[in-house]
Amino acid sequence: MQQIQQKLNYKFDHVGSYLRPERLKRAREQWDKSKISREALLKIQREEISEVVLQQVKAGLKAVTDGEFNRSWWHLDFLWGLNGFEAFEQQDSYKFHGEKTRTTNVRIVDKISANPNHPFYEDFKYLKSIIPDDVEAKVTIPSPSLIINRDHRSDNALKYYDSWQAFLDALAQTYHDTLQHFYDLGARYIQLDDTTWGYLIAKFNETADDVQAQAKYRQLALDDVYVINKILVGLPDDLKVSTHICRGNFKSTYLFSGGYDTVAPYLGQLNYDAFFLEYDNERSGGFEPLSEIWHNRHQVEIVLGLVTSKSADLESVDDIVARIDEASQFVPKSNLSLSTQCGFSSTEEGNILTISDQWQKLALIKRIADQYLNENTAN
Repeated sequence: MQQIQQKLNYKFDHVGSYLRPERLKRAREQWDKSKISREALLKIQREEISEVVLQQVKAGLKAVTDGEFNRSWWHLDFLWGLNGFEAFEQQDSYKFHGEKTRTTNVRIVDKISANPNHPFYEDFKYLKSIIPDDVEAKVTIPSPSLIINRDHRSDNALKYYDSWQAFLDALAQTYHDTLQHFYDLGARYIQLDDTTWGYLIAKFNETADDVQAQAKYRQLALDDVYVINKILVGLPDDLKVSTHICRGNFKSTYLFSGGYDTVAPYLGQLNYDAFFLEYDNERSGGFEPLSEIWHNRHQVEIVLGLVTSKSADLESVDDIVARIDEASQFVPKSNLSLSTQCGFSSTEEGNILTISDQWQKLALIKRIADQYLNENTAN
C-alpha cells in the first residue's frame, strides 16, 4: 500500500462538502417530522456516506470526507455539540444575494469546553473505518473565529468569564482539546472553515474612512489570530491543520466580496499548514496578496480555489493553467495546490448543480493537478 506522506500535501484537494442525495434529504425530512427513528436515519446516512467516499476515491482524492452528510449546516451542528453552547432561533436569517437561510443559530450559555462525547467523533470513527489504507480521512469543522464577536454568538461571554481574555483563552483551549481528541482517534488532516475573513474583507472595505470602525475590525482580526494560533500550539507535528477562507456559500449565492489585500497581513500570521483560498471569479481580487499570506513559509501550502462549486459550467483547462502560472509569480508552484473554491453543499440545501456535475468538476481539477502541479511533472 502507498504510504501517506507527512503533512499530507495533496496537489488535488477538495474543501469537503458534497451534494446530498435525494434519499438522504428525504430521510432527514422524515426524521424531522418524527416519521422515522434516529437509528433509521443513521443507517441511511452511513450508507450514503459509504457511497460518497467510494466516489471520492474513484475521483482520485487522497483525502476524503464524509461529505458533511451527518449535518445540516457546515458550522452550527458542530458548535451546538460543544459544552457551553445551545441552539436557538434568531429573529432574522442570513441574507445572501438573492436568498435567505433558515433562522437557526448558536449562542453561549455557560462556561465552554470540549465535549468528549461530541457526536462528530463517532462520525469520524465511522469514516475512518470505511476508507482504503492509502486514503486519509479529512475532518472539516468551523473555525473558532465564528464565535468571536460574530452573529451575537459571544454576546453573553462576560456573564461566564471575568474578562474577554479569559473567554478567548477558554475558546482556544476548547478547540485545542477537540483537535487533540480527533488526533487520538486517528485524524491527521483537520480543516477549520472560516467565513470571518470574508466578513472582515467586506467590513474593512465598507468602513475605509471610519477610523473607529476600522479599529473595531482590526481588533476582531487580532483576536482571531490570537485564538487560532493558541489552538495550534502543542498539537502533534504530523497533524496537518488547514483553513478554508470562504465568502459565503448557500444555494450557489454568496455573502461577501473583495480581494484579500486588507486581511493578508493577518492571514500571514496564522500558523496553518494550508490555506484554501477562493479565486473563482472577480469578487476574489488579484493574486498579489498571496505573497503576504504565504509569507515565505516553505512548509505552507496555498490551495487555489480556481474552479467554482456554484455552477455546472466547466472551466477551460487553458484558463485555469494560466491562472496557476499567474499565481506562481507570488508563491512557488511547489507550494500550490488546486481545489474548488468551496464545497458543493455548505448546507443541506446544496448548490445549483447536479451530483454528476460535481464529479465532473473534480475530474477536471485532477486532470489539471496531475499535468501541471504534480512534483513529477516537468515545469
